[in-house]
Amino acid sequence: MNYESILVKLYHLLVHADGTANSRELSAGRQMIKAEGISKVEFDNQLAAMKKRKPDVLYSECLEALKKIDHEKQIRCLAWVSLIANADGFMDKTEWQFIYKLYHTELSLQLKDIMKCQKELISL
Repeated sequence: MNYESILVKLYHLLVHADGTANSRELSAGRQMIKAEGISKVEFDNQLAAMKKRKPDVLYSECLEALKKIDHEKQIRCLAWVSLIANADGFMDKTEWQFIYKLYHTELSLQLKDIMKCQKELISL
């Protein structure tokens, strides 16, 4: 699984973590695919395919793939997910748990590095 596919999978898992995908999160997702050069058609196709799959299986696949990419890309993925979770001005508890589990428990990333990357992504 490549970096772009990981981002799409993380996006899907995040926007469905709290049971609702709101318009600001969807808009932030469009910003992400534009900034990362992901085709809208490919993005939509991947999302459609994920709707038929179990979230725990998607999470396991995504985590396995995240562990295989370089540290900077891991940070960038988590920065995007955090920005999208905050797009509506509020990070739901389930979204926070999802993000925290990934960056802290699973990947042992530093929050300061993720926040620094978020600032860079905001300026894109």
